[in-house]
Amino acid sequence: MAKVLVVDDEPNIVLSLEFLMQQAGFDVDTAEDGEGALAKVEESPPDLILLDISLPGISGFDVLEQLRLDPRHARLPIIMLTAHGREVEREKGLALGADDYVTKPFSTQALVEKVKSLLAEDA
Repeated sequence: MAKVLVVDDEPNIVLSLEFLMQQAGFDVDTAEDGEGALAKVEESPPDLILLDISLPGISGFDVLEQLRLDPRHARLPIIMLTAHGREVEREKGLALGADDYVTKPFSTQALVEKVKSLLAEDA
């Protein structure tokens, strides 16, 4: 069973994404900030990360950058989540190596399809 790490500081978003991913058949782990996300990746690497950009402490962009610099996680599929639909953030995330980008509020079905598609590519 593929494992998805959900990283967001809003508990209601974490709960809904956790439920959504479990319903889609994935094992789910969660983190509420960037430091927690990096720690989870080290202790038990996921198969894909849903990563919010706006996090307390180090941002989602910083987490993405650190993971991409580590050869062990350079190809780990990462979908960035943001409440800001600003084109500049999307471009920055993709330039730093994000695999995809979803703006909140998002279509649950579309997000599940993106996750499945990235995991299929990675397999």
